[in-house]
Amino acid sequence: MRILHFADAHIDMVTQGRIDPETGLPVRVIDFLTSLDQIVDRAIEEAVDLVVFAGDAYKDRNPQPTYQREWGKRIMRLSQAGIPTVLLVGNHDVARASNRAHTLHEFRTLAVPYVHVGDRIELLGPKELGIPVQVLTLPWVSRSTLMTRQDTAGLTVQQVLEKIENLITSAVQNLLAQADPDLPLILTAHASVQGAKYGSERTVMLGHEVVFSHSLMRNKRIDYVALGHIHKHQDLNPDSHPPVIYPGSIERIDFGEAREQKGYVLADVKRGETTWEFVPLKTRRFIDLAIDTPSADSFMADIMDQLPDANKVAGAVCRLRLSYPRDWEPLLDENGIAEQLKEALSFQILKDRSTAKRSRLGDTTAVDQLTPLDLLETYWRTVDLEAEEMGAMQELAKEILGKTA
Repeated sequence: MRILHFADAHIDMVTQGRIDPETGLPVRVIDFLTSLDQIVDRAIEEAVDLVVFAGDAYKDRNPQPTYQREWGKRIMRLSQAGIPTVLLVGNHDVARASNRAHTLHEFRTLAVPYVHVGDRIELLGPKELGIPVQVLTLPWVSRSTLMTRQDTAGLTVQQVLEKIENLITSAVQNLLAQADPDLPLILTAHASVQGAKYGSERTVMLGHEVVFSHSLMRNKRIDYVALGHIHKHQDLNPDSHPPVIYPGSIERIDFGEAREQKGYVLADVKRGETTWEFVPLKTRRFIDLAIDTPSADSFMADIMDQLPDANKVAGAVCRLRLSYPRDWEPLLDENGIAEQLKEALSFQILKDRSTAKRSRLGDTTAVDQLTPLDLLETYWRTVDLEAEEMGAMQELAKEILGKTA
């Protein structure tokens, strides 16, 4: 079976740029739709047997109708081409309340031909898909939704997450036992898996989402694992069967992904044997520049000398990272920088303005006797962090450092 696997479209993610006068859409939204068009075009040109989208169509659960229209146009092209398509529901697609519709619900409601919405843990087979393959769907499972009917009184957050993982693992294993052993089986999940390298999607979620074990994904009964949720492309089971693949997001969300190649996966899936390739997408350039400014006397000259020529930034999304003492601020000519970068789609200046303030621990304090948490707390004070924010940062540090703190 020839499979096309992509994930994390986030087509309405607008963080840079301007409005396109012809379409009325933000230019960056057009970038995401252009990537989606490349994917749909390839699926139709190759007449793939199955398309698997592993979740997160939009930036949040309340997309504007215009963006729903644009997403729907592309999915309908797959339907009209007769290509079975599985749309998995991701964390950005699902509503907080269990009785609310998710962003992909209209495809189920309207019973769009060849389109199957993965909004529950279930096994789709030849009867549903019309082709000799099985797809086990594991959509995003929120803690609140799954634990509605579970007794969690007295449990810690970590114990609740472990209970959820056990419940989901049991459900998946039961479906694996029911699967036809002679047909290839694909597991698609919108989730975090142990050992994955996080990109921009990882922010403050430490300790607050289910993380699945390797063993569940590496089950030899499975022939391909189509993952979504993490924006960085990676194979979590290299040179082994089954491939456990995050294709990554289809466009760069922010500068945390500036150096990542975006794309999708084409896989040839057979029972017990799968080959795959990562297919790069043509995406807009992100240019991230760290500018060195060693002297106040030549501050702006140093900046201008290090800026690229106007033709080299044409159409790009640019960021300048400047580090300088706070009292040099009057020397900064932002208009001069804007003129040099006027051909860019957008640019931002990230300023790191240092002060001469230093933390003094006292003559009687032995630094080597301070714990990492003590040192962090001292640092928060030197940068004038608010008490509430400092407390939150310390709690997060405790989770990361664990008992070593």
